[in-house]
Amino acid sequence: MADGLHIFETAIGPCGLAWSDVGVTGAALPEPSADETLVRLKRRCPDAVVREPPAFIQNAAAAIVALTRGERLDLTSVPLDQHGHPEFDRKVWAITHAIPVGQTLTYGDIARRLGDATLSRAVGRALGANPIPILVPCHRVVASDGRTGGFSAPGGVDTKLRLLNIERAATSVAPLLFDDLPLAVRR
Repeated sequence: MADGLHIFETAIGPCGLAWSDVGVTGAALPEPSADETLVRLKRRCPDAVVREPPAFIQNAAAAIVALTRGERLDLTSVPLDQHGHPEFDRKVWAITHAIPVGQTLTYGDIARRLGDATLSRAVGRALGANPIPILVPCHRVVASDGRTGGFSAPGGVDTKLRLLNIERAATSVAPLLFDDLPLAVRR
């Protein structure tokens, strides 16, 4: 159960975090305005109220801001509170949570890591129910045929592609647009 909400600006728009005393319980990717992002987060965490964020939420928000600016940060140290969610979903989210910035897995990869390659659709459903996008980076999960797959956050697949582009994640074997440029030129 979330008790606090915090909305903050990022390079991709206003994002939000909800938290309990255990960890982050929810995240919201940008809606067109901060108010709309807050409404979306309140829908997910109706008992939570906007209040001064504790240090771990301030740090998580700062890390998300940096990530959306293109910094390659590992957000796995941010404490998460996934209490009350189905065990299968939590297993999918744990695998997804560990995907490094700039890398992707397929729905099938996750299903195989769960021990059953036929679970790809169930993996997709679990990711669609992910209450903590960006910290549990479901945008880093793609279809095995090179398509992006779905994305239930605001903006849908466009937001997913935007995040993958910011992270310079390869979604196919084709090189990224500026991969042949020296790093100093890319900055």
